Amino acid sequence: MSTPSTPSPAALRSVCVFCGSNPGRRPAFVDVARAVGRSLALSGVRLVYGGGGVGLMGAVADAALEAGGEVAGVIPRHLAEREIAHSRLTELHVVDSMHERKALMSELADAFVTLPGGFGTLEETFEVLTWSQLGLHVKPLLVLDVDGFYEPLTAFLDSAVEVGFLRPEHRALLLVEREPERILERLVAFVPPSVEKWLSPGET
Repeated sequence: MSTPSTPSPAALRSVCVFCGSNPGRRPAFVDVARAVGRSLALSGVRLVYGGGGVGLMGAVADAALEAGGEVAGVIPRHLAEREIAHSRLTELHVVDSMHERKALMSELADAFVTLPGGFGTLEETFEVLTWSQLGLHVKPLLVLDVDGFYEPLTAFLDSAVEVGFLRPEHRALLLVEREPERILERLVAFVPPSVEKWLSPGET
């Protein structure tokens, strides 16, 4: 079995964006989602996302499309009406379950970016992060911390390192950035750690 390789700039063809199906209560959330969609499109990078046409999902997709980019959506049948499946995407995959949605988004993407969102956004993020920790892939994952939204989350992860539930190397799997224009640069520069998931007996 060959070892997965880190994306090079030329290999970063598709980026999966996890984000909320609601817009949130701060204008900055929608503004940043649109900035990310536009930036990906202008860089020639396909956007992969959850397929919805509302909230931050709709904002990132609309901005990418307006800038001439390709957008692939993946949405489960039972959410197609609730999240209002986007009608103008380059391609829309309707799948049977949330599990299939995550698996296909991961397959289609070379890297991942998380914008603000709720349970679903966090669940998608941490599943991809866990797969990375287990060595199932070496694709980079970046959280865009808009207006300090993810500061409590990153503080929690730092605490998990301090009390011995995470290695520092695995904490570093989750990139954190505050400037949308630096996303691609950070993703391309990512180097996965060569360390086992499990702590040795007695290691803290």
